[in-house]
Amino acid sequence: MEGSAPHFHPIRLVTLVVALAAVLTTYLVATSTTSSAAETLLSQGRPALASSVESGAFPAGAAVDGNNGTRWGSAFGDPQWLQVDLGSSQAFTRVQLGWEAAYAREFQVYGGTAGGGPIVRVAEFLADCPFSHRLPDDPIIFPGMPGASHMHSFFGSTTVNAHTTIDTLKNAPTNCNPAEDKSSYWVPTLYVNNQPVEPTGTTFYYLGEGVRDEVIATTQPLPFGLRIVAGNAKAAGPNDNTISRWSCLHAGHVGSSHDFVNCPAGTMLESYLDFPQCWNGHDLDSPDHKSHMAYPVNGGCPSTHPVPVPKLRQVLRYPVNGNPANFRLASGGGFTMHGDFFNAWPVEEMARRVHDCIRPIIKCGANGRP
Repeated sequence: MEGSAPHFHPIRLVTLVVALAAVLTTYLVATSTTSSAAETLLSQGRPALASSVESGAFPAGAAVDGNNGTRWGSAFGDPQWLQVDLGSSQAFTRVQLGWEAAYAREFQVYGGTAGGGPIVRVAEFLADCPFSHRLPDDPIIFPGMPGASHMHSFFGSTTVNAHTTIDTLKNAPTNCNPAEDKSSYWVPTLYVNNQPVEPTGTTFYYLGEGVRDEVIATTQPLPFGLRIVAGNAKAAGPNDNTISRWSCLHAGHVGSSHDFVNCPAGTMLESYLDFPQCWNGHDLDSPDHKSHMAYPVNGGCPSTHPVPVPKLRQVLRYPVNGNPANFRLASGGGFTMHGDFFNAWPVEEMARRVHDCIRPIIKCGANGRP
């Protein structure tokens, strides 16, 4: 997909910064025009910096190298930014972006002078927690009832079962990076041709995005022992689920969907799920395992759920592609994707990350450091 900033009066700038929400890959062209000349490319070949890169194969400079076959690829997280040094004061009338539509939702363009310009910030810390085990258990929905659930794939804590409680979870081994994260995360198992397939990429982001900056500044740590379910395991069709989405890694032209998508050869199927980030302030769970939490409204938390907490974003990459006709989740179609989260971060570790990363809007790694 390509997007162009609206045509304004020419603006003079030395640096150009583009902030993008949930962007994976992009190219950028800044152009100027005169009444007697064709558009002149200003950004091609200029030095570029980015908030992050997915790997060395997708550097920031690839966004402005004039080659549509190369690209900048960011890490996952909102927002990301790309800064281009135009070298001298320039007048421009148009900024053209090319991005993978499955990931990019919106953008903002900033201009500044050398050494200045705006700072685009990211409130984030994360945990990488690989697949651990499968069980037909769910200690949130069916506590103490082994075998009562559809099959789940568990990540993080390695001994979770139907009898798991916060007391057993806090002392259990984990495969998360960082090892301080004792939490458990689980989803319905994916089956392809009736064989279970587990994700090979499993990252759990804790974000401040989705609310205004002044709300981010008041974010509270996720309470120890909090349990949340996001998504709709009982969805009868894609329109019953507005939270989870499927897409293809490095194939943004496919687009995203609440149901499985057909990913080209050489790509991977991805699942994204955002958990609610507004808490009612007193319940660690609720009868439906959802109503003690809420999603933001108009950039803030509703009065019924006034406490902002970090948003958990679950990103899973499955090593499958092609026709999804033989794909299913243990809970049903792709639109039944849902996630369970049982928070067992040590209180002091969660509090430090919220204080050092989320409230000041700083991007931190798995160690909770910038």
